[in-house]
Amino acid sequence: MPAKIPATVVTGFLGAGKTTLIRHMLQNANGKRIALIINEFGDLGVDGDILKGCGDETCTEDDIMELSNGCICCTVADDFVPTMEKLLAREHKPDHIVIETSGLALPQPLVRAFNWPEISTQVTVDGVVTVVDGKAVSEGRFAHNVAAVDAQRKLDENLDHETPLSELFEDQVACADMIVVNKSDLLSEDESAALVRSLKSESRDSVQVVKTSMGKLPVDVLLGQGIGAEGDLDARHELHHHHHDDDDHRHDDHHDDHHHDHDHDAFESFVVTRPEIADPKAFAEQVAEVIRAHDILRLKGFAAVTGKPMRLTLQAVGPRIDTYFDRPFGAEEPRHTRLVVIGQAGLDHAAIEAALSA
Repeated sequence: MPAKIPATVVTGFLGAGKTTLIRHMLQNANGKRIALIINEFGDLGVDGDILKGCGDETCTEDDIMELSNGCICCTVADDFVPTMEKLLAREHKPDHIVIETSGLALPQPLVRAFNWPEISTQVTVDGVVTVVDGKAVSEGRFAHNVAAVDAQRKLDENLDHETPLSELFEDQVACADMIVVNKSDLLSEDESAALVRSLKSESRDSVQVVKTSMGKLPVDVLLGQGIGAEGDLDARHELHHHHHDDDDHRHDDHHDDHHHDHDHDAFESFVVTRPEIADPKAFAEQVAEVIRAHDILRLKGFAAVTGKPMRLTLQAVGPRIDTYFDRPFGAEEPRHTRLVVIGQAGLDHAAIEAALSA
């Protein structure tokens, strides 16, 4: 049976930076064919036009579908499931599906919809990414322009949950697998560290909180989380049952382009090479410890195992590690272990290399 297509749900209030994040992802897709489903409504259907202009071979106009019947979480059966079926019926299926919800959407009903029999055998929720406006949240607001979010709410006739913004925000955080603190360049180091601590304390244990400005997040950090969120709904339950059986509601990104862009990149990656390993299980545990100690976001690569002709592939999302033997080493291929480490800028290369080589 073919592998399920991974789908990433991107949620967050109007102006948090969802569209900027997605545009950056499409421009750096590295040949991955990404289909995009955008939840627009009212006369705010501008993001589709912006994104259709990206002109990248991985993002043709056919790969962008717009849900124009309002809040995704209120129209799952009528709008979202048929759109997904249409996408899945194509001859050339996408490598990954990204769904941008409206700013007022609750993510949970949308994730629940992936259990519908029409789509459950073909697609899985790779992860839920909640984008927050770091500056606004650190100042005790939930959006840069709260009035605009309220105006958006009034425009949507299909909206059938009247939820206070504070509760919507809590539900978006409760459902997240990754929280992206956008506009972090507008915060001091102390403000930014305090906000990250606060969001970590409000979210589930395994959730990664990352900082960025202008939505610049490496594609292999954003995609490929491999969570399978639709099978884990109890852990990400709505804190507020304000809704009939469905759940997702929000809109995005009229981003202030006057933010100064940092020259340095907020993320970095480097390679660690070490000799063969003796015990794959013990090595995976060692790697997980290093990831926890240094807050590494992703780690991937392969290892040579003493006495085994096959190469061991290793992939980690946070401390969750997946290993399998993929192919024999070639005759001329060196039998060493090579790991790519990805994280926020400022990783202690020497300490990580020493710990992975121990």
